[in-house]
Amino acid sequence: MELLAILLFFSIFLLILYGYPVSITLGGISVIYALCFLEPVTFNALPLRIFGTMQNFVLLAVPLFIFMGIMLEKSKLAENMLETMSMLFGQMRGGLAISVVVVGALLAASTGIVGATVVTMGLISLPVMLKRGYKTELATGVIASSGTLGQIIPPSVVLVLLASRLNVSVGDLFKAALIPSALLVLLYVIYILIIAKVKPQWAPAMPAAEIKAFRQSEYFWRRVIGAFLLPLILILAVLGSIFAGIATPTEAAAIGALGAMILTYFAPRFMPNNQDKTSGLNLTVIRQVGEETMHLTCMVFLILLGATTFTFVFRSMGGDTFLVNLINESNLSPGMFLLLVMVVVFIAGFFIDFIEIIFIIVPVVLPVFIELEMNLLWIGILLALNLQTSFLSPPFGFSLFYLKGVAPPEVTTGHLYRGIVPFVAIQLVFLGVAAFWPDLVLGWVGE
Repeated sequence: MELLAILLFFSIFLLILYGYPVSITLGGISVIYALCFLEPVTFNALPLRIFGTMQNFVLLAVPLFIFMGIMLEKSKLAENMLETMSMLFGQMRGGLAISVVVVGALLAASTGIVGATVVTMGLISLPVMLKRGYKTELATGVIASSGTLGQIIPPSVVLVLLASRLNVSVGDLFKAALIPSALLVLLYVIYILIIAKVKPQWAPAMPAAEIKAFRQSEYFWRRVIGAFLLPLILILAVLGSIFAGIATPTEAAAIGALGAMILTYFAPRFMPNNQDKTSGLNLTVIRQVGEETMHLTCMVFLILLGATTFTFVFRSMGGDTFLVNLINESNLSPGMFLLLVMVVVFIAGFFIDFIEIIFIIVPVVLPVFIELEMNLLWIGILLALNLQTSFLSPPFGFSLFYLKGVAPPEVTTGHLYRGIVPFVAIQLVFLGVAAFWPDLVLGWVGE
C-alpha cells in the first residue's frame, strides 16, 4: 500500500508534465487510486477535509492580495515609478538598472504577482535600457530577476500558500522573509555596480541635460511623491499592521485591497500626462480587476482542492509514514534530506508552476521535516528562495517566457538565457548561505 502511495505521487507528476490540467489530475487520479485500493468508508472523511480547507481564514488573504496586485497594475503606478526612478538614479553608471531593481522590489512589496511585474517592467524599461546603450544580456537579466522578487518579498502569495501547507503563521513567515529579501535586493545592486565599474560600456549613464530638465520640471515633486510616497504608504499599511500586531495577515490583505483602490483613484493626479487629473478608478477598471481576480483565485483554489484530495489519499495509503521510515532506515542526515528536497524542487521548477510544487511536493515531505525536528519557518524561506531561482532558470524559467513575450524582436532567447545566469548564480549562493546560516532567517522572528 505504501508503494502504491509513491506510485500515486509519480503518476500525478508525470501526467502534469505531459500537459493534463493540474487540478483535475490531482483530484481525479487520487480518487481513482482511492476507489481501487482503499475502503469506501475512507471517503467519509474527505468532505470534512475539503470544507476545512475552504473555511481556512488565512487563505482568504490569497484573493485579497491578488486583487491588490491587479488593481495596482491598472493604476499605471509601475510606469510612473520606473520613469521617475530612472531619472533619479540615471546620472550614475548602472543607475537605470538599479532603478529597475528598486522598482521591482517596491512592486513586489505592493503586489506580489510575478507575471504582471515582469511584463510591466519589460514593456516599459527594456526598450529604454536598450535605447540608452545597455548590454542586452544585462538589461534582460535585471528585468527578469527583479520581476521575480515578488516570490520572496512579503506580502507574497507564495509565502501565504507555503504557510498554509507548512502549518506555520503567515505573519511569522513574512517576518522571516524580510532580511533575506532585503539582502537579495542588495546583492543585485552590488552586482550591477561592479559590472558598471568593470564594463562601463554595458551600463552607461543617462545624459546630464535630460536629467537636469527633469529635475527642473514643474512635475518633479509630484512625480517623486507619486512614485515613492504612495506605494510606501500601502506597504506600511499592510506589513506594518501585521508586524505591529494590529491586524492578522488576512485583515491586512483587506487593508491592502482597499488601499490599492484608493491609490488607483489618486495615482493619475501625480502623472504629468494626465492634465485633467481624472481618477484612475472607475467601473470599467473595477470590473476588469474583479474578473482577473476571480480567474486567478479559482485557479488557485481548484488546485488547492485537488491537492487536499491528493494529500488525504496519499496519507491514507501510508505514504507519509513510508517516507519517514525510509529516511530513518537510510540514516540520511537532516542536511542531506534538505539538500535532496531542494534539488527536487529546483528541477521541478523548470517544468511546473510554483503553485503545483507547493501543493504537491510540500505535503509529501512535510512529515519528514517534522520527524527530523527541522524549523518549518526556515524551511519555508528556503523553499521560497528555491522557487524564485527555478522561476528564472533556463530553459523553462517562467519569467523568461513572460519577458520574451513582450521583448523587441531583436532580443533573442539566447540573450535572455545568458543574461539571467549571473542572477541565478547569486540566488543559488544566497540560498546556500541561508541554508548554512539559519539565524539569517530566524533571527528576526526570535526562533
